[in-house]
Amino acid sequence: MLKWIIGSSLKFRFIVIAIAAGMMFFGIRQLQKMPVDVFPEFSPPRVEVQTEGPGLSTEEVEELLTIPLEERLAGIPGLVVMRSKTVPSLSSIVLFFEIGTDLMLARQLVNERLALTIPELPTVVSVPMMIQPLSATSRAMKIGITSEELSLIELSTIAFWKIRPRLMAIHGVANVAIWGERLEQIQVHVDPKKLQTYGISMDQVIESTADALEVGILPYATSIIPGVGGWIDTPNQRLGVQHVLPIKWPHELAKVTVQVKDGKSVLLGDLGDVVIDHPPLIGDAVINDGPGLMLIVEKFPWGNTLEVTRQVEEALDVLQPGLPGIVIDTHIFRPATFIENSIDNLTMALLIGCFLVVMVLFAFLYEWRVALISLVAIPLSLMAGGLVLYAYGATINTMILAGFVIALGAVVDDAIVDIENIVRRLRQHRKEGSKIPIASIILEASLEVRHAIIYSTLIEVIILVPIFVMEGLSGAFFKPLAISYGVAVAASTIVALTVTPAMSFILLRNAPLEKRESPLIRWLRIGYESVLARIVSKPRQAYITVGVIVLTGLLVVPQLGQELLPEFKERDFLMHWITKPGTSHPEMYRITVQVSKELRSVPGVRNFGAHIGRALAADEVVGIN
Repeated sequence: MLKWIIGSSLKFRFIVIAIAAGMMFFGIRQLQKMPVDVFPEFSPPRVEVQTEGPGLSTEEVEELLTIPLEERLAGIPGLVVMRSKTVPSLSSIVLFFEIGTDLMLARQLVNERLALTIPELPTVVSVPMMIQPLSATSRAMKIGITSEELSLIELSTIAFWKIRPRLMAIHGVANVAIWGERLEQIQVHVDPKKLQTYGISMDQVIESTADALEVGILPYATSIIPGVGGWIDTPNQRLGVQHVLPIKWPHELAKVTVQVKDGKSVLLGDLGDVVIDHPPLIGDAVINDGPGLMLIVEKFPWGNTLEVTRQVEEALDVLQPGLPGIVIDTHIFRPATFIENSIDNLTMALLIGCFLVVMVLFAFLYEWRVALISLVAIPLSLMAGGLVLYAYGATINTMILAGFVIALGAVVDDAIVDIENIVRRLRQHRKEGSKIPIASIILEASLEVRHAIIYSTLIEVIILVPIFVMEGLSGAFFKPLAISYGVAVAASTIVALTVTPAMSFILLRNAPLEKRESPLIRWLRIGYESVLARIVSKPRQAYITVGVIVLTGLLVVPQLGQELLPEFKERDFLMHWITKPGTSHPEMYRITVQVSKELRSVPGVRNFGAHIGRALAADEVVGIN
């Protein structure tokens, strides 16, 4: 089989070279379109169901919503773990499915169970809603919005009705949450003492207000039903009846009558203040040391972080002329910056590495044609591996790049071993004056080393098999690494069987290959022969040295730390802290700190979080994660 592959490559050498050139051209264009992210998708398929119960306590939500929903959702095919969280007015249930389960199928199964459960839930609650599917690292951006001219209520209205819908239309965006949102409402701030004075109940106030606005917050209220219309027939046409609310402003709502007692009307304005306000806050945002809104852009599992970020920024640039007086900051939290810097650093490292490879190959091989064949084989192997991953639908991330880097040693070995043996055999036959055709010499030289390399490659690939049975977080991270490594090594073998013999035939057929030893090789050989002579004459010293090194390694290994991932040079960090029970702020808060460009070069920037932690500890902070 190997003989036929190599022989066919030599026979159709120009076709092989053309295919390789086309693959490089096509690969460069296609790989630029591949999605890029920091980490692989390590979270199992998950579906989250949220149900609102306005006005219900935690215990009531647990009994009326969480428990019935859990009982109905249990037993869904493929379900592994179901977790729930109950807070006042909200029930949240998260279902984790087996790895490999189709996410859309899982959502369909959950939706069918919810359809059976909805009729059994109390009428005072909202319909259970499935949250959009989110990536494991779902937060693609954090955008700060501030204004010195507009109030937070006006800013919230613009963000909710103009900015958020435009961002939601972007491909890959799953949700845009607004922190610190204050949507405009006409509210009646009732004074309990005045209710007691007039003998009016709170239910009467709610009913009168809802009827006047035709907007009810309680599902069982009559105002929740839209006004019934109709039509008026004239001799010429039929005119539809349309309900137009006469009340648009607080002072108009304040004149609405709640009841008539002793011939005197009690108005809503008599019972308290009627104002424009916003719903109670469940969270807030501080933007650049001042009040503002924070938009959290979340992406789908298949979303491309770079593409989503660029499209969001382009959309905001288009909207900006129509948002006078509003300042939009897109750099509060921007993972795309880390990815872009990583790509730039990787590109620079690859350029430096290519230059070093060129220098090393020329210094050792001492023949530009031989060095050129090796230099073509190395990127071609990696490109072939990248195209396989592209066809597989993979996302370029840290672990895939790590797999390529690890495979680079095997790729370079494949590129050099073949060509070095071919050159050696050509020199030998020319020195002997052999009349054997050059194609036969190249075929024989390639087969001499290829069997051994094939076996070594198979061993390397077999070693990766245990990684594919790993489960959990480790399996999710290391499977992309193993796949990229195996694909690169396999592609390198195919290139060595096809492209290397074809290029060798074309470039070395009439090339002068008289023995020209590299000065570096000559110097290294002298040193190696000296060291080898000492080892052969006194092998006991070599055994003792190896034993000491192995023993030292066994003693050092337990002292090494263990981390799933290396330390990344990110400029952002997330801090959580919990205050003591009973303090004025008993909830968990989150702070995102963006390290400025000026701080990036400061040696102590990595201790930035520790400094903030010590500062917060003085304010009764009991835990920092």
